[in-house]
Amino acid sequence: MGGLKHISTYEEKKISKLLTAKRAKVFLESRAFMRQCLSHLFNINPLEIPLKAYPGEIPKIPEGMGNISISHTKNILILIWHEEKIGIDIEESKRKFNYQGIAKKYFQNTKGMKSTKKINQKDILNYWSAIEAAIKCDGGKLSQDLKHWKLIKGKNKDKIYHANKELKLQLNQFEYKQWIISITNKKRFFSNDDLIICENFNDFGSFKCC
Repeated sequence: MGGLKHISTYEEKKISKLLTAKRAKVFLESRAFMRQCLSHLFNINPLEIPLKAYPGEIPKIPEGMGNISISHTKNILILIWHEEKIGIDIEESKRKFNYQGIAKKYFQNTKGMKSTKKINQKDILNYWSAIEAAIKCDGGKLSQDLKHWKLIKGKNKDKIYHANKELKLQLNQFEYKQWIISITNKKRFFSNDDLIICENFNDFGSFKCC
């Protein structure tokens, strides 16, 4: 996305100067990517998109324009838009981490989950991704809400539930190439036909969509 850095507002450039060189590059390119995506959606000049996406905060667009959520890992960034509040997370399916330790600490009493002795890396990665997406949809924090989200497995549809807030979200989870993608929303369960995945976004503003 290197050629997209010119799609930055004065405020975004000012913020980038307060960051390290590496973080500034990611900040400018990711905001440019969001602006270009929303530009295609709303048919507005990218620099005129009223996007507020400060470092470490959930990106926002004005009420009446819908809701967005982003997730990034390594050199991948994914963005989703919907009329209602929504959350998204993307994880590399072969990501290596101490999944057994996480399972014992957070997920051993979770409804629908296997015994921690039988659990595998993919189960925990899927669960972790679901929680990340749920927290983004709710606007919460991982440190405060991680233990409160519980996965409810269904025959055809899964849900994720926060007992303290009495909040239940639809969970949409699927694999795309080497990535696990989780989407959470209050009312809507998405099928793959509802989603357009665009990749290889280039400097000229074109997409390859699948």
